[in-house]
Amino acid sequence: MRSINEALASIIGADRVASDADALNARRYDQWAVKHLRDWRGEAVPAPGCVVRPQSVEDVQKVVKLAAEKRLPLIPYGLGSGVCGGIEPSPQAILLDMSGMKRVRYIHGDDLLASFDAGLNGMEAEETVAAHGLTIGHWPQSIAISSVGGWVATRASGQFSTAYGNIEDIIHSIEAVLPNGELVTLGKAVRAAAGPDLRHLLMGAEGTMGVITGVTFSLRAKAPHRDYSIFYADDMCAGFEAQRQIVRADWRPPVMRQYDGREVRRLFRDHARDGKTMLLMVHEGPKARVDAELAAMHEICVAAGLEAGNPDAAKQWIERRNHVPSWRDMFDRGYVADTVEISGHWSEIGAIYDDSIAALNEIPGVINASAHSSHVYRSGINLYFSFAATFEDSAKMEPAYFACWRAIMEATAKHGGGVAHHHGAGRLRKPFLHHDLGDNGVALLRQLKHCLDPQGIMNPGNLLPDA
Repeated sequence: MRSINEALASIIGADRVASDADALNARRYDQWAVKHLRDWRGEAVPAPGCVVRPQSVEDVQKVVKLAAEKRLPLIPYGLGSGVCGGIEPSPQAILLDMSGMKRVRYIHGDDLLASFDAGLNGMEAEETVAAHGLTIGHWPQSIAISSVGGWVATRASGQFSTAYGNIEDIIHSIEAVLPNGELVTLGKAVRAAAGPDLRHLLMGAEGTMGVITGVTFSLRAKAPHRDYSIFYADDMCAGFEAQRQIVRADWRPPVMRQYDGREVRRLFRDHARDGKTMLLMVHEGPKARVDAELAAMHEICVAAGLEAGNPDAAKQWIERRNHVPSWRDMFDRGYVADTVEISGHWSEIGAIYDDSIAALNEIPGVINASAHSSHVYRSGINLYFSFAATFEDSAKMEPAYFACWRAIMEATAKHGGGVAHHHGAGRLRKPFLHHDLGDNGVALLRQLKHCLDPQGIMNPGNLLPDA
C-alpha cells in the first residue's frame, strides 16, 4: 500500500493519511461483539492498509476517485458504534475515517432545519440545536458515541421514536459522494413528488452505495414539560394488547417500553412485582397535552387489566438508559452476550417472543433469555432480545453467540416478522436478509449496488448476502 499512501498524501495532504500501527489497529472493527471477542482471545483481526481522515467534501471526492481508479476497497467509518459487523477491513482497503468532518453547517430556526457534516458526534449535534431551544428528537442509546452520518447509514431509531419518528422521518436531505466520485444532494423540498425518493438509496446502505458527507435534519421545538407512567401486566401479550389499544386510540407517548419479568428483575429490581411485565412510558409536550395523555394512559391500561406503578422506575430508566458494560468486561467474567432487535405485526409478536425465548433457552450455556419492546407503530411493535451464555472454555463462546442469533432470526422469520429493526444488517444479518426482502428483493438490491458501484469498491462484503 506504500504507493497508494503516497498517492493519497499527494492529493489531500500527508497529515490526513495514516499507516502507523496504532492508527490501523484502532480501526480494525467497530462495536460488534464478535470482533471484540476474537481480539480478546488473541486471534488475528485484520487492519486496513491505511486510514484517511478527510476534512472536506472535496477530500472525500478525491479519495473516492482514486479508489475507483485503482479498484481498491473503500470503507466509510463514522465513529465506530456499529454492532452488526459493518466494518471488516483488509490490508488492501482504504478506511475513510469521517470523524474529522464535524462542522455545524447551519441552523435555521424558522424552517426548523439543521445541517451537519456526517462525522459530527450525535450528542454534539443535539446539544448544538438544544442551545436554540430545539431538538433533533433522535435519541439512540449510542448517541454519545455515534455520528449523524452513521445514523443514516444504518437506518437508526431513537428511544423517543413513537412520537418523533425514526431517522427516515427526521431526515430532510442527504449529501453524498457516489462511488464514481460525483457529489449529490438528495432531498430539497419539505415534501416532494419528483420521482422516487432517492434519499432511501443511502439510508440503511451501510457504506455500500456511497459516502454520506452531510445530513440535514428537520427539527422540533424542545418539549416544555415531561412526565412518566408505569403499569404492570400479567404477561407480555397483555402488555402488547394495552400498547396496541393506546396507538389505536391515536396516542403517541414518545417512549413506550415494555419489559418482560426477567428484565424487570434485572434492570428494575426495586420495582419488580411477582414476575409481572412492566410498561414504561415517557410523556412530553405542552403540559395540558401531557396531563391529558397521562389520564388517557391510566384509563386505557386499567381497562386492559394492567396495574399502575411508581413512575420513579421511568425516571430511573431516563438516568441510566445509556449505561452498558464493555464487551471485554463480560468476556473476562466468562460471558458472551448481545442484544437483537426485530419487529412484528400485532398478530405476530406474541408468537415471536414465545418461540425466540424458548429457542434461546435450549442452547447450551445460555443463562439469560429475555426481551423488551421499545418502538411502537400503528400496525405493530419491535422486540429487543437480550441473551447471555457462559462457558469455562472461551472457544465455545462464538459458536453459542451465532446460535443465539440464528434462533431469534429463524423464530422471527417463521412468524412473518422483520429480522432487522434499527441496527442495520452488516455481516451479521446478511444471511437472513432474504426473509425481509425476498429472493427477488435481494436480486434488486444487487442490481442497485452494481449500477451505483460497478467495480464493487464500496465496503465490499457488507450488507449484501453472499452469492
